[in-house]
Amino acid sequence: MYCVKFIVTGTVQGVGFRYHTKITAHALGLAGFAKNLPDRSVEVVVTGNPDKIAELELWLQKGPVMAKVSSVTREQVDYLLCDGFEIY
Repeated sequence: MYCVKFIVTGTVQGVGFRYHTKITAHALGLAGFAKNLPDRSVEVVVTGNPDKIAELELWLQKGPVMAKVSSVTREQVDYLLCDGFEIY
C-alpha cells in the first residue's frame, strides 16, 4: 500500500470539496481523510493503489464544479492505516 498527502489551494473551502473528495476516493477504493486547514486550503491523505491515487490526484486538480483549484502539492508519507474515508 501507498500513502500520499495532498495540499489543495484555491477556492476549496465552502464548496463541497471535502465531500466530493470522499465520494471520489471511495469510488476509487481509497481510504484516508480530507480536512480544512486554517489557511483555507484542504489537506487530503489517502492510502491505496498508486494508480488509483494518481487518478484522485487528477481529480483534485479540478475538484467539484464550485471549486477553483490553484495548486495541488503531493508528498509521499509513511503508511497510515485508515478504515474508510473521513471528513474532518
